[in-house]
Amino acid sequence: MKDYYNLVWRGSTESIVKEELEAKLKKNTPLRVKYGIDPTGPRIHIGHASVMRKLQYLQKMGHTIVLIVGDFTAQIGDTSDKESERGVISMDQIKENVESFQKQLGHIFDFSKAEIHYNSTWFNTMNLGDFLELSQLFSVAQMLERDNFSKRYEDNKRIGLQEFLYPVLQGYDSVAVNADIEIGGNDQLFNILAGRTVQKYFRQPQQNVILYELLLGTDGRKMSKTWQNAVWIDDAPNDMFGKLMTVGDELIYDYFRLCTDLSDEDLRVIKEKLDATDNPRDIKAQMAKELVAIYNDADSAESAEKAFNKQFQDGALPDDIDDVVVNVSTWKIADLLVEIGLAESKSKAKRAFDQGGVRINQVVVKTEEVKISNNDVIQVGKRNFRKLQLILR
Repeated sequence: MKDYYNLVWRGSTESIVKEELEAKLKKNTPLRVKYGIDPTGPRIHIGHASVMRKLQYLQKMGHTIVLIVGDFTAQIGDTSDKESERGVISMDQIKENVESFQKQLGHIFDFSKAEIHYNSTWFNTMNLGDFLELSQLFSVAQMLERDNFSKRYEDNKRIGLQEFLYPVLQGYDSVAVNADIEIGGNDQLFNILAGRTVQKYFRQPQQNVILYELLLGTDGRKMSKTWQNAVWIDDAPNDMFGKLMTVGDELIYDYFRLCTDLSDEDLRVIKEKLDATDNPRDIKAQMAKELVAIYNDADSAESAEKAFNKQFQDGALPDDIDDVVVNVSTWKIADLLVEIGLAESKSKAKRAFDQGGVRINQVVVKTEEVKISNNDVIQVGKRNFRKLQLILR
């Protein structure tokens, strides 16, 4: 039997008000647990999911999950963790992202039993007078206390007025759904506290808060699409396993602790093993299998491990290489890599070539111009492959 109460608190960094919330959670009275998602992108990575999985535990404990889809606030964009203003996103793109999110959320908690609210429902009908009443609850000085805003202000970087409004709107979401608890990453402290401020003004009981530490990406930096260090929950099993095997050794324990349901005793054993070895490759593989099984199934995890070992230990090529059609047989290697999607730019392709990271049929490419044949396999780095289908014009 899983200890859902303990799993809810694992990885938490702050709680408001903790004693009060602990008492509530130990009772059988159902609580309304709010979690907000702004669909500014189409995919969820395991860093997001490490917090979202708390919703699963709370749901198992009998509480009601209240999911706020920020289709209105996504047009502003939350800049809590950003050093610059977000670009404007279209409603069409927001709708596409929402559809993609819905498919992925089913891997995290029982989506069918959750309440789903779109905050455009109340913001599209809010009149200007009500909005001005709401905005007066906060000051510019309060907004500039935020680390990212104060730094941008000191650096003379633009701060859009709409960015100041984001936490005000997120705060009102808590009023609209009568939230008892709101959870989020620890970069969301200001936004979630805004909910307590707005609820107090509207004479609602103030929501309790649990904040969680953020999972770092495979390279030790904040997990982000920009840095290409994210593991997405809809990655193919083989791709997910391969990415997880690139995680720095110092992060293995955090991935077990924040992303899995392992017991405290199991985590203790893993920690002891990590402390006792200089080569934690097998422990990392155990972690990768655990996560692939969570977002797929045990058979997929087993197959992914076998495919990884076949490729990297035995030197064999993977079985699921994507085909790409090309119409020319002679290429500058940088042009070819960009053309077939193995490099984002010629400069990055050139860098891979200079570092000896480009192979054709498992042989390192040493010339800047190459002649290709049908079914040649191009490889960049350890995990990126394309099989060429040469169709001459």
